[in-house]
Amino acid sequence: MELNELQLQRAEKLARLRAAGIEGYPARAQRSHTISAVLADFDGIMERGERVTVVGRIVGARRVMGKLAFAHIEDEHGKIQIWLSRAELGDTWFDRFADELDTFDIIEASGILRRTKAGEASVYVDGMNILSKAINPPPDKWHGFTDVEARLRERYLDMIVNHDVRQNFRTRAQVVRIMRRVLDDQQYLEVETPALQPIYGGATARPFTTFHNQLNQNLYLRIAVELYLKRMIVGGFERVYEISKVFRNEGVDRTHNPEFTMMECYQAYGDYRTMMQLVEDVCRITATEIHGSPVIEFQGHTIDFGKAWSRVSIPGAILAQTGIDILQHKTLEGLIAEIRARKLPVENKASWAKQVDELFSEIIQPTLIQPTFIVDHPVELSPLAKRHADNPAITERFEAIVAGMEIGNGYSELNDPFDQAQRFEEQLKTHTAGDAEAHQLDDDYINALMYGMPPTGGLGMGIDRMSMIFANQSTIRDVVVFPHLRPRD
Repeated sequence: MELNELQLQRAEKLARLRAAGIEGYPARAQRSHTISAVLADFDGIMERGERVTVVGRIVGARRVMGKLAFAHIEDEHGKIQIWLSRAELGDTWFDRFADELDTFDIIEASGILRRTKAGEASVYVDGMNILSKAINPPPDKWHGFTDVEARLRERYLDMIVNHDVRQNFRTRAQVVRIMRRVLDDQQYLEVETPALQPIYGGATARPFTTFHNQLNQNLYLRIAVELYLKRMIVGGFERVYEISKVFRNEGVDRTHNPEFTMMECYQAYGDYRTMMQLVEDVCRITATEIHGSPVIEFQGHTIDFGKAWSRVSIPGAILAQTGIDILQHKTLEGLIAEIRARKLPVENKASWAKQVDELFSEIIQPTLIQPTFIVDHPVELSPLAKRHADNPAITERFEAIVAGMEIGNGYSELNDPFDQAQRFEEQLKTHTAGDAEAHQLDDDYINALMYGMPPTGGLGMGIDRMSMIFANQSTIRDVVVFPHLRPRD
């Protein structure tokens, strides 16, 4: 291992500790109190004369002033000053602290509690030990650790020095915990379905492909868990959900990461209106429990989850905003011609359905800041959704939009095996024509539907984007602990 000069200096200190019989990475610590517990009852512990043992990383500068020395250590939840006296600690460990220990080392410190003349709560140390010698020094104290790419590549260092980053992941954990509790309270059963699938489905996306050596079989990392969960509805379960990693071989941007976390749930004898109510409930409860109110701040916007969500029609919104009636231009060429005639900043796509989605996503969706349900999706956009009872050209489907960003998608599930088979066939033609994200033909799923699936409402919600909103972060990389990055070279 090649070390730079600063690393070599620390490694030499480690060698000196070991030569003196002090292991730089012992197997155990002897903590009696967390730092937050000490601070919560500091005066009481001090008055009782109790001795405490705290552990933590040395942060900030170490100050050695003659026969006294000071430093701060922190564990996950708190930071406290340690106060070392040569007379109390003894020459050996006082000198080790001055000469062999460094900022970022993790130590164990024991002693009674005192306040300095300035009133700062401190542990007056009479015994200490090293728990982990840090070979890497902290970032430059004047410039901090602010380079975005470096922070993402060394997230562990980012979490050490930028404490608000840790809070993002605590908020994310709260989002998952609250969502799970809401579903459990509504009698949904949490289940697990395959991550490796012989046929990928449940969404329109390009998959990651892998290979099973023993079976000599191509397999795909799941792009959704939908078709397996609906097989469970066929099997007799009435409410099921899964919180799972899914994988889509797509671009990386502010709201996309190749692997992300999705909650999907299905309710027999429900429909897309049932699922819309569930979305409203989950978001309102999450906002209230995390922020103390259904009204939150997100990137300069005030978002109100306490009100009923607005509903916006895809065909109606596109017609009102652009003058294009998508239901009158049902070919890809005709729709592109209309887009070009109006000089709209929209990319060309491989299919009519993708072009409609691109048109709405680029022109309409960014303007939807308050919680909104997008409804009336054309059938071609929704190969797994039931046709609308009053208009067979559209489906009973919605997308949940907050701050211009999709956080959920749900519909009344298509349970007609003949209609589903036809739609799969149409998707297969689209795939053959060049749409790599078109849905695959899944004969086994059709077979399951032929045993009978009750009317069902289904919903998928993105945990990462939900976490962005409730942690008030503008990019998905700030709520994914270790986001995917380009190779360093």
